Amino acid sequence: MRRRSVLSLLGFGGVGVLTTKGLSGCVLDGRNISAAREFPFQPVRVPLPVNSDGLNADQQQATYREQVLEDRLTVPEGFRSDLLAAWGDPLGTSRFGFNNDHLGFLQHDPKRASMTVNFEYISAMPWVQGFEEVVGRALPFAALVSALQPRDGVIDCGALPAGDLLLQQIRAVADEAMTDLGIGVMTLQRDDQGNWTRAQGAQDRRITGISGLEDPLQQLLSSGPATAVFTASNRQGYDDGLGDRIIGTFANCGGGTTPWGTVLSAEENFQSQVPEPVYADGSAAAPSQRPFVCREGKLGGLGNVYGLAGNKYGWMVEVDPMSPDQPVVKHTALGRFRHEAVAVRAEAGKPLQVYSGCDRRGGHLYRFVSADSIETIQDKRNSRLFENGELQVARFHADGSGEWLAVTPEAVVDPFLPSRFSDRGLGCPVELPHRDRNQPGAELFREDSAVEDYCRRFTSLADLYRGEGDALQGAILVDAHLAASAIGATPTARPEDTKIDPITGDLLIAFTSGSPGSSGGADPAVFRGPDGQNSWPNGWVMRLSDSGEKDFTWRMAVTGGTPWAGGLGFTNPDNVALDSQGNLWIVTDRSMKSSAGDVFGNNSCWFVPRNGNGDETAACFATGPMECEVTGVCLDQAEASLFLAVQHPGEVYGTRAKGDDEFQAHDLVDRAGRTFQQLRKVPLGSNWPAQAPGRPPRPGVVAIRRQNGEALLKV
Repeated sequence: MRRRSVLSLLGFGGVGVLTTKGLSGCVLDGRNISAAREFPFQPVRVPLPVNSDGLNADQQQATYREQVLEDRLTVPEGFRSDLLAAWGDPLGTSRFGFNNDHLGFLQHDPKRASMTVNFEYISAMPWVQGFEEVVGRALPFAALVSALQPRDGVIDCGALPAGDLLLQQIRAVADEAMTDLGIGVMTLQRDDQGNWTRAQGAQDRRITGISGLEDPLQQLLSSGPATAVFTASNRQGYDDGLGDRIIGTFANCGGGTTPWGTVLSAEENFQSQVPEPVYADGSAAAPSQRPFVCREGKLGGLGNVYGLAGNKYGWMVEVDPMSPDQPVVKHTALGRFRHEAVAVRAEAGKPLQVYSGCDRRGGHLYRFVSADSIETIQDKRNSRLFENGELQVARFHADGSGEWLAVTPEAVVDPFLPSRFSDRGLGCPVELPHRDRNQPGAELFREDSAVEDYCRRFTSLADLYRGEGDALQGAILVDAHLAASAIGATPTARPEDTKIDPITGDLLIAFTSGSPGSSGGADPAVFRGPDGQNSWPNGWVMRLSDSGEKDFTWRMAVTGGTPWAGGLGFTNPDNVALDSQGNLWIVTDRSMKSSAGDVFGNNSCWFVPRNGNGDETAACFATGPMECEVTGVCLDQAEASLFLAVQHPGEVYGTRAKGDDEFQAHDLVDRAGRTFQQLRKVPLGSNWPAQAPGRPPRPGVVAIRRQNGEALLKV
């Protein structure tokens, strides 16, 4: 049922008040539900019963039978949120970009800091709807959609002659879109009341998708083995003519900071803009393989407009926020895949270790180990350690053990077998480098016999890839995902973030979803639901402990999902942060496009208190506006402010013009195991942060703190 209405007309009443005290433990479906504990803040209401709501079963039914979602950022009582920056705000010589994701916060003294912001992708509907108001000039998007309609919105720009009117229209749209992607650096200051605000800084700047298109001095550099691929005189595939230089960066999603004050930005879904497949020598497929796409509500293939080489995207990018004249570098020794996260382990006298995940269904978890050791942790020359080392990939075992496999030419071809999916009722294929090594990209295998034939033909990665020395290793690293699949890396459940526990030194990994996809899925022997389900869509946080040079142990520490199914009340953990006490902060990335009918409501930020045996209770700290992803969670030095990025509000329905709502019915379960039905009112579209009808939604960054200025977790 979708209509404009007022709930009171339907007898839709008020909502109850949450409390965190006075609940005794109980048993639900064989699971012990621990007593609600006191949290250092009043948990924010979510639209489903959770263990931390402090209500008994009858109170849960009374409270949750009728719920209203809101188009605002909701924080606990006694807290405030301040908007630091939003799409279109001036930043350096450009503007704050679109769909801000990871936040790299570096505090230089008690009152001054820099924040590096990733701008991931364009949500076409709200971007087009709001462009003229936000940016201040018209965008010829509608005219371009109309012009491309006879071509179904798809065109290879390389086939158009220079000066063509259609090409000019495409460039006008693509230039603006690429400007809204990439990385931004902004300066923050803290006033006497403890509030973080924007400040003008000499370091403020943008690195966009086309920074170096017209100005070679703004081009990005590359380091590591793949530079031999970029500079090769003979190649199987496409040559952009730029050697080891790169026009820009886009698809910047997760990231992290280094102890020496630089920020790492992960290029994730680059395949939306450039071709992902590469040849056996690591060279790129032609730009025509990922044509420009422009339809109503759809914009992609931007790299096609500029003839970008796809093999130069999908890397880890390093930025020094305090040195605007320092070149931005893509470190190829860390591998090319759909990077979502990065965690840096730096200890004096030991090699640098960098952990990252490939955010795709069946993507892998990686570790880079530098060839040389760290001398002084804060020395900015440590960035050189990214240039040379060994990329490794994780193989998990169902018994909680695992090992790191070297992704090198000597690595033995020994893939995951399709039967490991089919024997558990999953129809996932195994994706491997194409058997015809004159063809770029991958093949899907569904039969063990075909994989066994593959292994007889190719015994090591040196048989699959071409080149000598750095060129061979570079070709492997350019195709890291498929190379890792070939040597038997475990397909995982979309690793979205990695963080080092400051107390134990363990690695925490957010796996957002175990749902299978058309080209792969997660190992069902490892990524199982609370009751042993072979497919679990709600995700986990894993705790991994390196136990030797190449060995590790692992366990699931946190499980997403509804409480009555064994989860903690949220779904699809994305970015995570750990405070100095080892408490876990989680933000969620529930797909707004495909999950409109689920029970979880808006994406949110959760607090999971630390204990010794795994965590039984989580409390919601914030909920985001409509149709957004909440991401970028991080804290300042004093742990008095928490920063969040509100990404793509209004992504599905765009600007909420006249108060359109949808009414939904959901089956929920109270803590006594009784099922009841909820009527829920859901706004369609968003006006955040203006929160006025008809105003376009704008992705932005907020700072959250107590109104009295005390620490976030002060009891």
